[in-house]
Amino acid sequence: MASPPISPADFPQVWQRPSFEDLMACLKRLEIEPPVWNPTTSRRIILENHQNAAQFRREVATYLSSVISSSLKWIPDDGQKEALWDEASRRLSERCGRAGMGEITRKWPFENQASAPFELVIREPPITGDSLGLKTWGSSYLLAQLLDQVAAGPLAHLFDAGRPASQMDVLELGSGTGLLGLAAAAIWKANVALTDLPTIMSNLEHNIEVNRPMIESLGGNVSSGALTWGSPEDSAERFAKRNRFKIVLVADPLYDDDHPDLLSAAVADQLMEDKEARAIIMIPQRDPTTKRLMAKFLSNMAQAASPMMLLEEHMLAGQDDWDEDEETPEVQCWWGVFGR
Repeated sequence: MASPPISPADFPQVWQRPSFEDLMACLKRLEIEPPVWNPTTSRRIILENHQNAAQFRREVATYLSSVISSSLKWIPDDGQKEALWDEASRRLSERCGRAGMGEITRKWPFENQASAPFELVIREPPITGDSLGLKTWGSSYLLAQLLDQVAAGPLAHLFDAGRPASQMDVLELGSGTGLLGLAAAAIWKANVALTDLPTIMSNLEHNIEVNRPMIESLGGNVSSGALTWGSPEDSAERFAKRNRFKIVLVADPLYDDDHPDLLSAAVADQLMEDKEARAIIMIPQRDPTTKRLMAKFLSNMAQAASPMMLLEEHMLAGQDDWDEDEETPEVQCWWGVFGR
């Protein structure tokens, strides 16, 4: 349970020479917890519920800087001094935006008709260097919220009463932190394989294990393996067998010029050559570059050796992520259903 709000008037000031225990207690209470996403609550309200007003943030930042810059000479234990400086630095980093934060764990709630309400617990390591796959993108949550609607609509022929979903193999390409694939296993009660680059797999596997008991209690099953688009030698052996998945899921897959070719080839390699098989893909329309990459991807899908037809398409407003200081504009997310 979160601690009660703390007032700047209650901060133990360094000029007062507070004890280690008092300083550490204050720093702990200033911790910012990542917001819990809610599909029915606006992003601005979420931020207001989890962040302080601008003036308070400035006062906190000033206070934290005073702790970091202080010699803390009245505290005799050097280990305690280091612990205070580290804790104050973490609190300051939390107020510098997502890129400035260290590791975080967020909870993502789901309420749908296909299963009992549940939440996924997703760890995101620090964002450093080329680590897009270590961040949970809003589009994956947006598509995950549509899964029961998709099952009742474009995938109704696969989720009828006579076909147990537990016998259906589903693949997620570019799983990242695993939110979409884990949700699919829980909501669809299906066998879902989550995949990404080898460098992403450690965190992905952690999130799978944390959520596995809950998913299995709902009737789903999850597995994982490295799958590098266009590089079989960097992929798990289990994915060498082509065209074995009835459903392929993808969210937010296009960032580089080579991604349209690599993704269309990966879908062609993994999706069953069966008229019932479907690929569900969501692509945020952030800028002209993203739109150009999507146009190339759609062209590739239509012109493949075994063409994959766009059976239906939709647009949905979403949000990329949360930020402490301002609300990022909504992003229009295209999503489509492909079949053989």
